[in-house]
Order: sequence, then C-alpha cells, then structure tokens
Amino acid sequence: MAAAQSMHSSSIAPPTLPPDARPKRPAPLPVAVAAAEPLPDLAVELRGLTKVYDSAGRMPAKTALDRIDLAIPRGAIFGLLGPNGAGKSTLINILAGLVIKTAGKAIVWGIDIDADARQARAAIGVVPQELNVDAFFTPREMMELQAGLYGVPKAERRTDEILGMLGLAEKADAYARTLSGGMRRRLMVAKAMVHSPPVLVLDEPTAGVDVELRQQLWAQMRALNAAGTTILLTTHYLDEAETLCDRIVSLVEPVTTVPPALSRWRLAVAAPGRLLFRYGPSRTILGPLFTDMQAAGLTIRDVSTEETDLEDIFLRLTGTRGKP
Repeated sequence: MAAAQSMHSSSIAPPTLPPDARPKRPAPLPVAVAAAEPLPDLAVELRGLTKVYDSAGRMPAKTALDRIDLAIPRGAIFGLLGPNGAGKSTLINILAGLVIKTAGKAIVWGIDIDADARQARAAIGVVPQELNVDAFFTPREMMELQAGLYGVPKAERRTDEILGMLGLAEKADAYARTLSGGMRRRLMVAKAMVHSPPVLVLDEPTAGVDVELRQQLWAQMRALNAAGTTILLTTHYLDEAETLCDRIVSLVEPVTTVPPALSRWRLAVAAPGRLLFRYGPSRTILGPLFTDMQAAGLTIRDVSTEETDLEDIFLRLTGTRGKP
C-alpha cells in the first residue's frame, strides 16, 4: 500500500501555466492610519472647582475650595502657593481622584475627571510630601510594583531609564532602608513617573531638606520639564517658586469682612475678595493703606480705580442708588 501510494504520488506533475495565465497576487489593501491626537494647550484646567467638607459631629461644614478657576499651560512649571489650610492638598487630591469635588469641572490633559476618571488618573503623577517607601524593597522592586498597579505592560516599563535619569541607577538593587533622605525623595519622584504621566505634581518636595539636596531636586525638576513634563509645584518657599516657576498662583481665603486693623480707612466689601475704598485723589496717599493691608495679612492681587461721576454722587447723596 505504501509503495503504491509512493508511485502514485510521483506520477503527478504540477501543471505549467504560461506567465500571462498565472494568477496575480492581489494588491495590498490600503491601511488606514489614525492621525495622532493633538496635544492639549492646557495641562490642567479648573472651572468653578468647589469642595465643601460635610459637618461631622461638632465640626461644622468647611469650604476648602470656593469656585476656583485655574489654567495651567502645557509644558509649564506652575507654582501653587498658599498658607496652610488654603486648600492646596484638597486641590491635588481632587486631581488625583482621592477626593470627590462638590461642584465645578476639573480637566487633566484634556480629560474630564468625571467623564473618564481612569484615563484622567493615568495622565497625572503625584509626589506626596511624606516619604512612603517600603524599607525592605529595592528601588527596582518598588518601581516594578508601581508599574504593575498602573497596568503598564512589562515590555513598556522604563524602570532602569527612570532610575538612571534621577541618579538612582547604582542603588537600583539596594534596600530602601540604606538610601539617604535625598535618594528617597528622588525615589518618590521615580515612582510617580512609572506610567509616563504628562503632568507631575510635586507637593512641597524640598520641605526640610538641606541646601545641596534642594539644588539637586531643582536640577531634576528642570530636566523633567525640559523632557516635556508639565509640573505643578506646591511650596512655602517664595525663592523656590520665583526661581523655578513660569507662572505662580496663590490660594487665599477671600475677604468677606473688613479686618478691624483697617477700620480707619472706611473700607467696604464690594464682593467676596474685593474691597472698595472711596477717596479723593488729591487728598489721599494710597501707600499707607497698602502697608496696613499687608500688615493685616491681606494679599493684594489687583488694584483698579474708577472715577466717580456727578450722577453717582447725586444718587449716593439722595440715597436712591439701587432703588427702582
């Protein structure tokens, strides 16, 4: 049976076709290539962002953020200043998805945090002020764990690249407990960069560090920004903000009452955060007023003047302003 099959198979010869009769290979179909989405002009955009913490027990409700409007351009180093309790941490936690806002809109890298919370969180990396590293993990192990939590495929992980960029390549396999304070700070930045976020938030990264480490962290922030990362920096050091930041905004509680120290100036509250002062230009020097305002703890953001006309004076004297 086998021999017969062999003989049968050898007797069949493939047909020979003339060149013009051979089937032609079909032409490749055109492949549709999706155009890359344009980068957003604003890395972070806030519109009327409000956060009110509900009352708990004897603690009354507290407004942490009140209708905040903010625009952070792509590629900037943006400084966020403000005293303790001004709402800086609340704002950061809302962007990171850790706190639920009460009202308003928050957009990270063109993504509304309400419409697509997962993608919005993937577009931001947060470096907290506290050093939360596991003493029994190596930097490489912590980076791999963090990348896994973000769902970064192993083939796309940049562990060695990021550690090298931040000067931690030689300590990649050393236990975190052996790292100096400065190295741990840099490791926190590395962990926030594992998923290649276009926006990086640094919450007081140089608090309590020495001068040399501070300069190192400044250099690394500039390098990250030069590579295309938008940085939002919170700090209490005005010289740091002045040195690093392209733009600066200060979160301050709006004025709703006139401080007693300014009573002699007869100021009025025109709106939350706005004081009205009526004066005669030829009889009043404004320098002492500004000095007293600063001494009272007020921050002057803008000054505008408006000349009173005769109609305004008449309405004020007759008491008919605002009446129908």
